Amino acid sequence: MAASDSAGPTDEFGIPIIPDVVDSAQRKRQAIIDAALAEFLREGYSAASMDVITARSGVSKATIYKHFGNKERLFLAVIGGILPTTYEGLKPFNSTIAEARDLRCALITLTLDWARILLRPDIMSLRRLVIGEIDRFPQLGQLWYRVSYDMNNGPLVDAFTELNRRGDLRVPDPALAVQQLVAATLGVPQLVRTFRPEVELDDAELTRVISSGVDLFLAGYGPQD
Repeated sequence: MAASDSAGPTDEFGIPIIPDVVDSAQRKRQAIIDAALAEFLREGYSAASMDVITARSGVSKATIYKHFGNKERLFLAVIGGILPTTYEGLKPFNSTIAEARDLRCALITLTLDWARILLRPDIMSLRRLVIGEIDRFPQLGQLWYRVSYDMNNGPLVDAFTELNRRGDLRVPDPALAVQQLVAATLGVPQLVRTFRPEVELDDAELTRVISSGVDLFLAGYGPQD
């Protein structure tokens, strides 16, 4: 289901474009976003109550509809708005892998930091929500994939391409190599926490899993002697 075209403009993913406002209107809009995010994460889209969002935000239902149009656009705007911020902390480090003096250490640090972000309760809740609503709102899945690629996979593809050129790695298909690195390091912890949120993975165990995955990756893609 796509947001109603008559309700306002959307971006390439179908996420509503909500124009910037100022002063009291901006504060009201932020209060709506905060209240809606909490309700959608707790209840999902269908069960989320606009009455609860209204009460939590402290604004009238008419004001909510004035800012966002309807429940569907509110959901898309709130969830679509938070997804691009999910991996921001990784961007600077991701772009320096090709210059790392110790590639193993750099890859462990990167994927460990990446895993710590992915396994945060708020990110896991967001992931489950998007997965649960993927049939109704496929544009959110497309946006999440694009955000993840642009902030994480893409810079690693570039780094692996350079490392392959220099002979520091043997990666004839850098995009596939990135996917395999992610699978070997982040894949299992993320899968477990997605469907079993009660499972705790302490930092020592996470480090062991990540380090083992990096070693497996380098064993397959490291330079030949």
